[in-house]
Amino acid sequence: MTPRTAGFNTLDLGGFTPPTLFVIVFLMFIGASPGSTGGGVKTTSFGIVLAALWSTMRRGEDVVIFHRRLPMETVLRAFFISLIAFLAMNLVAGLLLITESTDLLPTIFEAASAFGTVGLSMGHAGSVLSQSGHYSAVGKVLIMALMFVGRIGPLTLAVALAVAAPTTRVRYPEGKVLVG
Repeated sequence: MTPRTAGFNTLDLGGFTPPTLFVIVFLMFIGASPGSTGGGVKTTSFGIVLAALWSTMRRGEDVVIFHRRLPMETVLRAFFISLIAFLAMNLVAGLLLITESTDLLPTIFEAASAFGTVGLSMGHAGSVLSQSGHYSAVGKVLIMALMFVGRIGPLTLAVALAVAAPTTRVRYPEGKVLVG
């Protein structure tokens, strides 16, 4: 439960093996359930993405969970949230790698913790501060921005920042594109 927004740890995360830390990063990215104060892409969005991938692999026309067909708008929204979250988290992690010159895994861990609003850190050797406690002002602003995006949600932020497309009465013919 700790990697899903508990905010405290009882073990030294810096001593964990890289595969264990990777699993924790994955759980922090998924985050909490909808309606909670936690961040992340949310458990339902992740579940919808998995169900859609399963349906696609089985060549199904609809995404079905518990004998209920999901509207395509919901499936697309879950994919959009997951993609934007993945890109935002990796963009911030990349910028932190440039500005803070830290190792890859601790940086990704800090970014995932910020996005999921978890509060975990691998720590900084010889210090009681978290890894991000040693970041420059730019690094701290990047972490704060990622916390904000993780808390309000990537979709909410994208909708708030996007300019509404003008409505048109034209509907173009369907085009076929080879994918994958």
